Amino acid sequence: MISISGILLILGIIFVALAAVIHVVIFYFESIAWAQPNVWKRFGMRSQQDADVVKPMAFNQGFYNLFLAIGVAVGFIVWFSGNLDAGYGITLFAALSMAAAATVLILSNPKLARAALTQGALPLVGSVLLIVARF
Repeated sequence: MISISGILLILGIIFVALAAVIHVVIFYFESIAWAQPNVWKRFGMRSQQDADVVKPMAFNQGFYNLFLAIGVAVGFIVWFSGNLDAGYGITLFAALSMAAAATVLILSNPKLARAALTQGALPLVGSVLLIVARF
């Protein structure tokens, strides 16, 4: 039988892994598929000209999202290869960085609350679950 902390740990891992997947998808939209009108319109751009002006920033921002996802992946690799404390720390740092970035997004532009919730809810919930499971 799995303990409550074991269940919380598994759920935390699942939530954080899903957050990493979402951040890879965001990377794809911002850094690879940005030229497609259906993509830049999702990010509030109203014209091709606006999208072209924002493209370098979106490209850079996409890589930030990718690096956060890679941080989760590296954390999991370290964690599941036996270095529990280091892997846990790396995973938690990457997930909490995702949640912090979402907080900055919503504070800087409340109109982007939906986007902030999309990128921040899973890593925040996952982090809380991981912390509670650990203690």
